[in-house]
Amino acid sequence: MDIPYTVEARPDTGLYNAKVGIWLFLASEVMLFGGLFSAYILLRVGAEPGTWPHGWQNIVLGTVNTVVLALSAITTLMAWVACKVREFGKFKFFHACTLLLALTFLCIKAVEYSEHLNHYEIILTDGRIADGDMVSNDPAQDHVVIKGRVLEAKDENKLYDLRAQKDIPESEITIQRSQIAQMDNYGPWHNTYLALYFTLTGLHALHICGGSIVIGYLWGPGRKLWKKDPERFTNRVEVSGLFWHFVDLVWIFLFPVLYLT
Repeated sequence: MDIPYTVEARPDTGLYNAKVGIWLFLASEVMLFGGLFSAYILLRVGAEPGTWPHGWQNIVLGTVNTVVLALSAITTLMAWVACKVREFGKFKFFHACTLLLALTFLCIKAVEYSEHLNHYEIILTDGRIADGDMVSNDPAQDHVVIKGRVLEAKDENKLYDLRAQKDIPESEITIQRSQIAQMDNYGPWHNTYLALYFTLTGLHALHICGGSIVIGYLWGPGRKLWKKDPERFTNRVEVSGLFWHFVDLVWIFLFPVLYLT
């Protein structure tokens, strides 16, 4: 039995079925990310003055990822245009570019996550705070080595704004384990800001993975439909492109909120 309105527009909506479905799905996605952005705003506004982090993200990597996603939006659009004009070879090229750009984005994001997870805040028994990248943390040794700075307890607020640490030089610091009162890396458990950062960017990365799977399917096994029904295949490419543009749009909001403020 043929499914109606896979190519032709429905008389009640003026859209074919898949396009109606993706717009409804994207509406639910807007509510999902809208709730998380609202949580970010409320928690930031409610934070004690001077305790909300600034400058914790790698702006260079974030900017590169923004450019990468912007390029992927263009290649996705070009893949759909190639289908509309019946140039399947160009479709394969542009969709392959989209997949490579998506992989690039995820690799850069993995580097950012690695930087956070390798960065430690160490509270010493005398009240001072050591903050920096872990160089050596061999459990067999009686010390750890970080590359960073040591702050007095009274300067704790400087941890929240890395711009305030520019005048404090970095160096390799050896700390005896007997001097460590508490040691914690900058994972999502470290504080509210990082919990929101990992939740928002992690969920976004999952959407990148999901979109890549769909695009990869259309580029690979799913392209068999092109020979049978090119118009329906083109509609599938358009629907996947709408999802991808939504993912790009979410990042356009994430980048200034998490990296530039």
